[in-house]
Amino acid sequence: MLYIKTNNYNCLKVFSAGFTLLASVTLLLCNSAFAGSQSIMITVAKGFGLSLYASDIGDAKQMAMGANGTLFVGSNKSGTIHALVDSNQDGRVDKRYVIAKGLESPDAIAFHNGDLFVATENQIVRFVDIEQRLRRPSRPKEIYSDLPYSEKKSSRAINFGPDGRLYVSIGAPCNVCEAPVPYSSIIAINVDTGASEQIAAGVRDASGFDWSPIDKKLWFADQGRDWMGDNLPPDEINRIDVIGSHYGFPYLHASSVVEPAYEKPKNLKITLPMYELPAHVAPTGLAFYRGSQFPDIYHNQLFVAENGSWNRSSKVGYQVVMLKIEDQKVVSRETVVSFLDGEFPVARPFALLSAADGAMYISDDLKGNVYRLFYKGDSTEETQELEENE
Repeated sequence: MLYIKTNNYNCLKVFSAGFTLLASVTLLLCNSAFAGSQSIMITVAKGFGLSLYASDIGDAKQMAMGANGTLFVGSNKSGTIHALVDSNQDGRVDKRYVIAKGLESPDAIAFHNGDLFVATENQIVRFVDIEQRLRRPSRPKEIYSDLPYSEKKSSRAINFGPDGRLYVSIGAPCNVCEAPVPYSSIIAINVDTGASEQIAAGVRDASGFDWSPIDKKLWFADQGRDWMGDNLPPDEINRIDVIGSHYGFPYLHASSVVEPAYEKPKNLKITLPMYELPAHVAPTGLAFYRGSQFPDIYHNQLFVAENGSWNRSSKVGYQVVMLKIEDQKVVSRETVVSFLDGEFPVARPFALLSAADGAMYISDDLKGNVYRLFYKGDSTEETQELEENE
């Protein structure tokens, strides 16, 4: 591995070297927040490259891709939505716009039929014909106002399904509790009529979901509760085979961890996870790879952004993994990008999104970056200097 110390610079340098299984990438970042020398190590799977697509986006959360290639990024704490444009398609942002600011937690966004949809604390709004109005967006129009509001914000994610409805995950407003509907659920909304349907219940915190390109079934990642120790309960990967299924929260965590504070109703049937991740890796982003740039073994496979542990004695997660699926079952978990340098997290990957050219975008809610993961197909050592995209 390459390991280089540096003082404060105004650039990002990427050093990559191919090895038998993994390539190590050392990122030397310069920021006034860093004092003295700072070394950053990122590890990527052999044959892949990683570049900084954009920076200074607040706590970058969910992303959405416009029909013309505009990358939209929502932010929670900063209350902003950015639009990033790569005009010459060289893999680097050259134009950026602030679509909205001062919103209340606009971290969940989706693009559909020319419009940008944004879930705030208790409503969903639509920015009409957004890519034609990046400089001067129109005022957003409310399309749904029945999201629950509470002092403790619950996690949200939105995305359009194959049926044209807007799917919304609404997390629990607690570590563990019996919260009223629609908390702890995934719902589907007809954006024209406002009619909604509960798709899944018993979901604690699903901020990432996607539909299989093979059979169109919905898969989602669910984060387990805290304060049960370093290794309990496992985080979950679930699939919806029957509309309205219950996935256990708060009565059962993962496949076998019974919640001591609440007793499961006798007649409640619980759907068990398709796959269990290690406890506290915090799966926040989930996306099937639909591109063709990556090798065949990655096609139609499930990628998961593990945002990383915050209440564990040693850190886990902080990486992007591929879950290999065979016969619609997860058979293995492989690290594609690791942002954990020992006990030091370089980034916290939050969401994943495929680009038109087959690359994959990774949002980072720790430092406000968007990374671009691409396949370069060789393992020769190279040095590449990149300026931060503004």
